[in-house]
Amino acid sequence: MTILTAIIEPDADGTLHLPLPSAWRHQTIRVKAELEPVGTAPSDADAAELINLRGFGCLRGKIWMAPDFDEPLEDFKDYTA
Repeated sequence: MTILTAIIEPDADGTLHLPLPSAWRHQTIRVKAELEPVGTAPSDADAAELINLRGFGCLRGKIWMAPDFDEPLEDFKDYTA
């Protein structure tokens, strides 16, 4: 008996397709399944936030760059000419 653990995304119709090792593909196989969700479903607030993050400019004002971004780093002073 071999134990195979796989995390599988269900298809749109709700079916799951289990990948098998090539040596098993022409044999009769008994499957014992224990289903458990891996992640949690997003809350309504998280889903609304994801919807708002679509399109150009959706992150305007949320990303910034430090004024000294292009300045040489002190840690690499010995390596620069």
